[in-house]
Amino acid sequence: MDTTARSAAADPWPAHGVETLPWRQRVRGGTRADRTISSVDATIPPLIAGLDFMPSVQSVVDSELALLAVAQADTDAEGHSAALSRFMIRTESVASSKIERITAGAIDYAKALGGNRSNSSATSMVAASTALHSLVTGVGERGQFELDDLLVAHRALMKDDPSESDYAGRLRDVQNWIGGSDYSPRDALYVPPAPERVPALMRDMIDYLNRDDVPVLVQAAIAHAQFESIHAFTDGNGRIGRALVSAVFRRRGVTRNAVVPLASGLLARRNEYFAALGSYRLGDPAPLIDLFARSARIAATASRESIARLTALPAEWAAELRPRAGSAVASLIPAFYDHPVMSAAEIEERSGSSEQQAYKAIAKLVEAGFIQEVTGRKRDRVWVASELLAELEDLDRRIQAAMTAERNVV
Repeated sequence: MDTTARSAAADPWPAHGVETLPWRQRVRGGTRADRTISSVDATIPPLIAGLDFMPSVQSVVDSELALLAVAQADTDAEGHSAALSRFMIRTESVASSKIERITAGAIDYAKALGGNRSNSSATSMVAASTALHSLVTGVGERGQFELDDLLVAHRALMKDDPSESDYAGRLRDVQNWIGGSDYSPRDALYVPPAPERVPALMRDMIDYLNRDDVPVLVQAAIAHAQFESIHAFTDGNGRIGRALVSAVFRRRGVTRNAVVPLASGLLARRNEYFAALGSYRLGDPAPLIDLFARSARIAATASRESIARLTALPAEWAAELRPRAGSAVASLIPAFYDHPVMSAAEIEERSGSSEQQAYKAIAKLVEAGFIQEVTGRKRDRVWVASELLAELEDLDRRIQAAMTAERNVV
């Protein structure tokens, strides 16, 4: 029975409704179903394509300041967009993965970037980077969202996950839930809408995402919360949902060159972030908009410091090593800046020299402390630009520290 009480016209942002569904005992993956329950209360998100929400004056000011900071960081990255775009996407994806309790050390992450799949968490982080890049690039080039953008991104995220590969790039056709056990929604924290409602809700959300008459940060926050409420996929919803935010910024022209790691700010206030999603489902998007504004502003400010450091690296390396023009070392300095994780074959190709000369160049860069070998093997070795990897971790740390400090002041 549908118990949705409010109409869209009666409330500027209606609360979610609820309907009682028969529990079909059909569980993804063939795991044991809970036969002690006969029904489940599932949430029905409201249709949002035509709805409007005007935040408070202070929220508008905070949102505009955040967007200004994001635009400034993006301008700083201009001219270095290839290298910095990869760096920023990886920072965002790592933080977004950590929100889902998917963690891996820097070395394991570097190995995964080099193709090593021994650490599943690190491999998942790399997949999140690929998915984010796919979504932001596709939406940015086309200038609008399409459902296929999300399906392609989800396929990139989940295709190598052995437990999810069959569902990669597909809207769910089973009931899912957040919290509780793997086989029962009995103690779930949130039960999304029935799978039959998902396609229509997604079309409605896409229509909202393609509007140009909604403040950018309001649009990003509300679309994110709506997607999390629909929970359109069997897994990976959080990471795809946060990738939506960067795609909104790109479509609306706030960014052109880089992705600001807003997820690092959300990670620092993980509980507050989840509480704000709960407030949205009760009809109040303001807490999430405010949290997104703070996260975006702090992440952008910290990113400008990292961008300044990274853009100076090639010149610093060249000044210390003084490579001969046209040498393998001279070629590898910008190569490692653009591609901070490379195999021996990639290094040889990008150095434009023989295998012997490439290894001599590697030795010089290792001796100078600019790169390090991370596999510990004699074959299929991989080298990483140490300072770029360290900066990725440092940026995440500085954003989280600033978010924590601001919360303590407030």
